[in-house]
Amino acid sequence: MKGNQSRHVASLHCQPTCYNWKSKYGGLGVSELKRIRELEAEHSKLKRMYADLAMENDALKELIEKKL
Repeated sequence: MKGNQSRHVASLHCQPTCYNWKSKYGGLGVSELKRIRELEAEHSKLKRMYADLAMENDALKELIEKKL
């Protein structure tokens, strides 16, 4: 069953993508993969928060420059 699932997934994606996935996730267990997904989601959230704060900081700097 596992081999059939792998072939099905491989048919949906290009070959280099499958090789990248295998090299990245090949030796990991389910709990490790789950933790990686959680960390990636947290990383994305933090990047968005940083971008928002950076934009707010730039706006405040411009406001201060206009007042001076």
